[in-house]
Amino acid sequence: MIESDREALAAPDIPDARRTRGVPRPGLPPRRVTALLAATSALTAANVYLGQPLLGSAAAELRVPPESLGAVPTATQIGYATGIALLVPLGDSRDRRRLILGLCAASAVALAASALAPTAGLLVVAALALGLLSPVPQLVAPLAVALAGGRDPGRTVGTVQAGLLIGVLASRTYSGALAEAAGWRAVYGCSCVLTVLLTLVLRRALPTGPLTAPPARALPYRELLASVPRLFATSPQVRRVTLSGGLVGVSFGAFWTALTFLLEQRYHYGSTVVGLFGLVAVAGALASTAAGRVADRFGRRRVVLASVAVTAAAWALLLPGGSGILWLTAGVVVLDVGTWGNQVVCQGVLFTLDPALHSRLNTCWFTLRFLGIALGSLAGSIAWAQGGWPAVVAVGAAASVVALLVAGVPERRS
Repeated sequence: MIESDREALAAPDIPDARRTRGVPRPGLPPRRVTALLAATSALTAANVYLGQPLLGSAAAELRVPPESLGAVPTATQIGYATGIALLVPLGDSRDRRRLILGLCAASAVALAASALAPTAGLLVVAALALGLLSPVPQLVAPLAVALAGGRDPGRTVGTVQAGLLIGVLASRTYSGALAEAAGWRAVYGCSCVLTVLLTLVLRRALPTGPLTAPPARALPYRELLASVPRLFATSPQVRRVTLSGGLVGVSFGAFWTALTFLLEQRYHYGSTVVGLFGLVAVAGALASTAAGRVADRFGRRRVVLASVAVTAAAWALLLPGGSGILWLTAGVVVLDVGTWGNQVVCQGVLFTLDPALHSRLNTCWFTLRFLGIALGSLAGSIAWAQGGWPAVVAVGAAASVVALLVAGVPERRS
């Protein structure tokens, strides 16, 4: 990065936690506020993934082919990536408490619109809006660290990220089971009510004051946005990590979208069983949280490559999963070990760079990641329609192999 750019970005953007570390502040919220923020991360992340187990039942009611509703998770992920790119940088220049409360309230409106959508087209539009308004987990983590006064930031961020993980995985189980019991519209309606209640709790529980207020010398919004692509353009390491992560996202999105079609059309399972595969994935995803400790011991670059290699190997197990449920179950676990382990380690690599750039590095990472998931959701739907499960496996495996090649690009020595 050009030195003048580094100075312009770094000077006004020292995180609040760094300014307050080691300074006791009376009245800091107790640890239960961190737990509340973890729950916030879980619920708002879950809202993004509600639609995947609902594709079959929603398509039947709206009288469209199930494959056409593959646009719902695609639109949600595109919206989510756009929200991360355009809204998350505002955490450096706006009151984070107000920003989180505003997004939670707006996403509740989008959930209500999804529940009431009379046509497939309007459901896709509502899904896009829901994704756009849902990047709350990416704002919650730095807020949690600030409210903790910079003490034990690793544990604080770990708690919030655990909430994100639980929300993403449990959403499919909750969504599938509730849809089978009360219909797909009830899933969006119930989530709307929960999000409204969460907003009211956060409004009462989150403190106001300097730890949530914007920095005194915050960068203007346009400069914040302009700095994100500049980081990508000027740093080979950022490009390598974020592009490989985005390709892993393609693999992940293709699998979870096509899985609904496979389980319903090939295995003739209902939405409850489709959702239960989210619980199957929990074991693999939770195991991936050890990736950070492994990376510290053996080197982050090696573990990044290993995590991508695991996702590629998972597709070898998933290929016979088209006709064997045990192969499919094993492949889900291995795929989630690789995918979530890759996220943990890649963010660790980015956070070894200039601390003053971490929020925008986080924006860059998640934008590429969720664009990849959105592209994978679309590619998975098309592959299923054109060639069935083998075509889906070809898409996922190809994305993983290309990700491995990108992650393995040698580092240039100056």
